[in-house]
Amino acid sequence: MLVLGLETTCDETAAAIVRRSADGRGEILANEIASQTDAHSAYGGVVPEIAARAHVEVLDVLIERAMRTAGVDFPQLACIASAAGPGLIGGVLVGLTTAKTLSLVTGKPMIAVNHLEAHALTPRLTDHVAFPYLLLLVSGGHTQLVAVLGVGTYQRIGSTIDDAIGEAFDKVAKMLSLPYPGGPEVEREALKGNPERFDLPRPLIGRPQPDFSLSGLKTAVRVAADAIAPLSTTDVADLCASFQAAVVDTIVDRVRAGLRLFRERHGAPSALVVAGGVGSNQSIRRALQRFSASAGIRFVVPPPALCTDNGAMIAWAGAERFALGLSDDIDFAGRPRWPLDETAEPMLGGGRGGARV
Repeated sequence: MLVLGLETTCDETAAAIVRRSADGRGEILANEIASQTDAHSAYGGVVPEIAARAHVEVLDVLIERAMRTAGVDFPQLACIASAAGPGLIGGVLVGLTTAKTLSLVTGKPMIAVNHLEAHALTPRLTDHVAFPYLLLLVSGGHTQLVAVLGVGTYQRIGSTIDDAIGEAFDKVAKMLSLPYPGGPEVEREALKGNPERFDLPRPLIGRPQPDFSLSGLKTAVRVAADAIAPLSTTDVADLCASFQAAVVDTIVDRVRAGLRLFRERHGAPSALVVAGGVGSNQSIRRALQRFSASAGIRFVVPPPALCTDNGAMIAWAGAERFALGLSDDIDFAGRPRWPLDETAEPMLGGGRGGARV
């Protein structure tokens, strides 16, 4: 099964070809990505209108390049998949409209993919992880602990009640005048700093419900920074190191609570999986790897290039759904908000309502 996947939900334009074999294993034949970082850096964040226009300008080029790299023609495709949300709706519509057009022209079925589901299923592409597994989903606007029980079957175990982890990294970077995108800059500065210099809070540690809270930690960083302003380069590095250490401790504690709840509800998971752009953070990866080893559970995290937004994860989610006989009507509407667990009670917070920021 060969699938073309399109991703345009935020500030990466991507097209990929993925093969899914009969035994459920996957192979990436092409994965083309165009970043918009330079276009948005002057604004310190993603500008939706600029993002949508950039998707329009480059998506057809990436599709052609992916098809050529994979050595695939449209008649060979099983279906065409596109992220249909959640995300910046202007960008979502660019990819979804392109997929609909290609579907009409080629006669191939269209798969409308939940961007979050694509992150959730990526470890099955990279590591052939069996259901069920515990997922820590940490993309830019989301922080969730999810029981992944099967394709299309997700139970949210915990989430953030205010800021997502990725948002907190970006906001800390901004208050410390670090360049955009902020998350990787905070990680780089943290490598040079002293993580014990500032005594920052670890919100919700020890609570039985595996939710997250980052707003108070972010505020504590601001208070510490204001107290010693103007900041030297050493101050910035130490603040980043102390902040990252607090985040890592919080994540490990919250995952521990999530694993306990997963086992009570579903038995032993096949793995602890991390997905989403924040999963590229090496300190977070190492801490969760140590935790998994101590808990006696397999730890899986995709390569960094497949943690951030990409077309391969969309193509793979499309392939997983199509293998179950699923496809979507051509009038499927793009969704700026699209919870992964649609049965969960909507609550405030970056991960609660299915919004991407």
